[in-house]
Amino acid sequence: MGALDEGHYQTEIENEVNFELGFEDQPETVAIEDAVRVLLQGLGEDVNREGIKKTPFRVAKALRQGTIGYKQKVNDIIHGALFPEAGLEGGSGQAGGVGGLVIVRDLDLFTYCESCLLPFQVKCHVGYVPSGKRVIGLSKLSRVADVFAKRLQSPQRLADEVRTALQHGIKPTGVAVVLQCSGVFEDQDADAWTDFLSLLKFRGINVDNAHPRPSDQSWCPSQSCGRPGQANSAMTNAVLSILKSLGEDPLREELVGTPSRFLKWFMNFRNSNLEMKLNSFVRSRIDTRSLSGQTGNLKDGICSELNLSFWSQCEHHLLPFQGVVHIGYHSLDGVNPVGRPLVQSVVHFYGFKLQVQERLTRQIAETVSSFLGEDIIVVVEANHTCMISRGIEKFGSNTATFAVLGRFSTDPAARAKFLQSLPDSYSAGK
Repeated sequence: MGALDEGHYQTEIENEVNFELGFEDQPETVAIEDAVRVLLQGLGEDVNREGIKKTPFRVAKALRQGTIGYKQKVNDIIHGALFPEAGLEGGSGQAGGVGGLVIVRDLDLFTYCESCLLPFQVKCHVGYVPSGKRVIGLSKLSRVADVFAKRLQSPQRLADEVRTALQHGIKPTGVAVVLQCSGVFEDQDADAWTDFLSLLKFRGINVDNAHPRPSDQSWCPSQSCGRPGQANSAMTNAVLSILKSLGEDPLREELVGTPSRFLKWFMNFRNSNLEMKLNSFVRSRIDTRSLSGQTGNLKDGICSELNLSFWSQCEHHLLPFQGVVHIGYHSLDGVNPVGRPLVQSVVHFYGFKLQVQERLTRQIAETVSSFLGEDIIVVVEANHTCMISRGIEKFGSNTATFAVLGRFSTDPAARAKFLQSLPDSYSAGK
């Protein structure tokens, strides 16, 4: 078995190297790059701007690597990893534990939504009951799941394809993939479910909603869209070109509406010239109040606005990132002179652009200083799907950046006081 695994692994390494070496000149890559330039121009961006000059290639690379499952065959993974195990000659035996049950928990999968082309993450648990001497290497359960995750997917379809592939490839007594199951797991009152759920609970996994239930669209990332701008036909054709270059059929029923749903999200980030309107609004609010004496000295209290939520779009990979903003400032009377809604509007304004987190942090700090005073500290915490998709971050991790102005830039004690007041974990939208 070791020799077979090693040979199969080496083949995969060679395939990956070939994918990288010939990547830039492949027609699919070039087509995606051209399509991304059309999309950027549709946002009003300069495709030669330094920050996004290489974005078309980065997007093409991310999309093609993120959908490499179309070029992988499950049979190559399964058939090279099946081996006989004593005690499983007939039906299900005891070799895998009670009832022969084998389970792999907490598989973190990253995939692209077939409905809107936006990425989403899912945690998957896979279990099966062996039969007929057929047992598969445990790592291959994760590999099979990842093959289907690296395609355009919905959660229900992803679970169904993993389940079907394992059922046909291993021919077990039953397979369970939360939220899909087959064989002995089709009966949700079966003893196999008790064992399966008990093994999940053993590691503190919440399985209250693990039983089959009707699917809905609440998971779709596009549900977070705001009001979209107007996309043109060239942008629609660009999305269609991307789908074809990934190896998909744009006429497949689930993909027919994908270009419009993707553009509904994408056009939220068009390059609009709203700075003048925003600054005018801020000035009109401030003119109605006297800020005299409201900027304190070091002995004054530190006020804050915490957990201001935002969505944004990474300008390097055109993938979303989201998180919260915490703002600290000095005030004699402890009163925000303009109120939280305006501060939130500033965060939203700079979020809905092609961005990098460092620039977003600086822009918010500079703008809020015009009405909260010159002593400002801004902390931005965010989850980046572009980093998770490339394996740089693990699920649940986040990045933090901060900008300081005025006395916060020279007084470590004031910075420490504010940072110690931040919540242990951020909660967007609260």
